[in-house]
Amino acid sequence: MSIVRLIEADAACGRKAQALAVLMRAGLPVPDGFVVTDPGTDRRRVSAHLSRLPARAVAVRSSGLSEDSERASYAGQLETVLGVRTVDDVLAAIRHCAASAGTPRARDYRTRVDPHGDPTGEAADPVIVQELVEADHAGVLFTRDPRTGDDTIVINASWGLGESVVAGTVVPDEVTVTPPADTIRVTLGTKQTRVDLFDHGLVRMPVPTADRARGCLTVDGIGRLVALGRRCEDLFGRPQDIEWAARDGLIWLVQSRPITALDAPRTPPTEQGSGHLLVTGVPSSPGRALGPARLVRSVDEFRRVRRGDILVCRTTDPAWTPLFRLAAGVVTETGGVLSHAAIVAREYRIPAVAGARAALTSIPDGTQITIDGARGTVTGRRS
Repeated sequence: MSIVRLIEADAACGRKAQALAVLMRAGLPVPDGFVVTDPGTDRRRVSAHLSRLPARAVAVRSSGLSEDSERASYAGQLETVLGVRTVDDVLAAIRHCAASAGTPRARDYRTRVDPHGDPTGEAADPVIVQELVEADHAGVLFTRDPRTGDDTIVINASWGLGESVVAGTVVPDEVTVTPPADTIRVTLGTKQTRVDLFDHGLVRMPVPTADRARGCLTVDGIGRLVALGRRCEDLFGRPQDIEWAARDGLIWLVQSRPITALDAPRTPPTEQGSGHLLVTGVPSSPGRALGPARLVRSVDEFRRVRRGDILVCRTTDPAWTPLFRLAAGVVTETGGVLSHAAIVAREYRIPAVAGARAALTSIPDGTQITIDGARGTVTGRRS
């Protein structure tokens, strides 16, 4: 088993680890860790490296050799295990993450988004083991608006660990910062739940009503995030997709990778489609599509989806990605523009509307609907 300190990571450690090393060497705030480039079972060496990390738990994340490229983000397609504590559990998580590039969903994604990559997957990807920031609030920052390609910075934020934002299980706050005056616009999300680390593991729990109604970020916090985002873009010379976590007033960077699909064809928002306005949500992937609504509530209903359907669901996780090859568009009840599902929808060049409350009860199954991913609307006939 080969182990490299995170600050020393190079191309052999995968793009995610290499980018974090660049940030660390530039003096930016990145949690410490190490990279396992040859997953095995050398418990002693892993234990020695873990003992140097002061956090009470770590995050174990894939750092695939194909991951985080300008063409293919692999957003959510490879594994991450959060809140890992013991040496044995870290070893198990390393093996799990290292093997994830060879899963059917990763192969399916690779053939669609990165057809020039290895179609058989990589037998054992490098894996990052990194201090887990037990965040008060966390999220994602894009240094360009992925819906328009302009230089407006977009931030999604929610309470607790960033898993809620990237997994699309909440409607996060959305903050936009538009130059040259850096005009700030805040749209509050509902932020219904949060994920936190407790002694017995990760727990998802309801967010108190008062916290749902207020923003996660102060004006000062927004300013510091924007400065960090621009510093990352300057370092890498291209627009960046950044994951961040804040605790006790400090902001930590846990990812910086190229924003994908900025070259996608874009059409301006159209007038509202024919029919009644059924739901509105967060514009998440531009484009417009007409097709039958297919309501899917669980993996058991995947077989109902046909090519050209518009997928309507509460949320998606990576297991749902193969449906994106069939769907003409995606509507979710939760999530935001910077969630993994929204990123993959843009890479697949299909329109998406996230955070469309009550979509599963407002959109009749099987009826013809029109989704406009630039406007964030779904129109059609009411039952």
